[in-house]
Amino acid sequence: MTRFIHRGAGKVGEIPGTPTYVGRARDAGITITRFDYDAEHADREQVPSPAEVQLAGEPGQQTWINTDGVHDVGKVQQIGEALGLHPLAVEDIVHTGQRPKAEDYGSHLFLVLRMLRWDSEAEEIDDEQVSLVLGESWVLSFQERSGDVFDPIRERLLNDRGRMRRMGADYLAYALIDAVVDQYFTILELLGDQIEALGEEMTENPKRQDLAAIRHLKRELLFMRKSVWPLREVLGTMERDDSRLIGEAVRPYLRDVYDHTIQIIDTVETFRDMVTGLMDVYLSSISNRMNEVMKVLTIIATIFIPLSFIAGVYGMNFGYMPELQWRYGYFVVLGVMAGAGVGMVFYFRHKRWL
Repeated sequence: MTRFIHRGAGKVGEIPGTPTYVGRARDAGITITRFDYDAEHADREQVPSPAEVQLAGEPGQQTWINTDGVHDVGKVQQIGEALGLHPLAVEDIVHTGQRPKAEDYGSHLFLVLRMLRWDSEAEEIDDEQVSLVLGESWVLSFQERSGDVFDPIRERLLNDRGRMRRMGADYLAYALIDAVVDQYFTILELLGDQIEALGEEMTENPKRQDLAAIRHLKRELLFMRKSVWPLREVLGTMERDDSRLIGEAVRPYLRDVYDHTIQIIDTVETFRDMVTGLMDVYLSSISNRMNEVMKVLTIIATIFIPLSFIAGVYGMNFGYMPELQWRYGYFVVLGVMAGAGVGMVFYFRHKRWL
């Protein structure tokens, strides 16, 4: 549940624009990777230190600078100062509890996304904040740690696949957003498989552990909903606003990824209804099982009621009961009791109670 609450108590009382890291403590250093590309070629290099971060100087060339690790506030601040980022943008980069949003600072457009991936060991959604900054001919991306969903983008840049090299930095920003959104579909597919499997299992053999699984699925879907709903607003704003940093050629692509977010939200809501239905299935299955148990116990008790009556009658201590002196009385009573029990079983079967 801690994923839903991002504490920022350390920022209370500080001057606006003061960068303060509020995420998980990390010991690893930060890694800065730079791509310079145009229609003819693309270069990739590691930037040794934030002091050496700079934009491409060649006309017509685009630059993508990716930073893995925002826990070192001083180095992030150095990058922001070197590239002229707004202080509030630098503050939001290191404040990793941001909801998806977009801010236009004139010379650059600042975006916050939630990058989701499936943690197969913990069986839950793993998320991190990704901050994108779009300029005239450059894109900056800041991630909390190494490892992301941008490998296809890097491969397309280096191998000249698609139109990315011939488009501007705004198209690169769109491609990064699209890669994040596409990962949502992968997670939804995994959650859908889990919901379907759990529903089939509960129908056949409901268990107490199924209730915890239902709560877990509801929690994951709620977490995903909190990540996607604001992103829809961000993309809608980007597509409608007249920002000079986003060209007309890229707006149809933004509308497309906006449609994807609508589809994701619809799927999430459908899955939430299905999980709520699973709770009804669980309660219904448990109730049916209890009814079956009670039916069996009731039938057993009903069969033994006349047998108990007969045994009670002949268990009375009267000295002048005629059957007591009969040689075969004991066996006849046992036979009557057995016949009564078998007769009742056949009667219940005839009535389809068994």
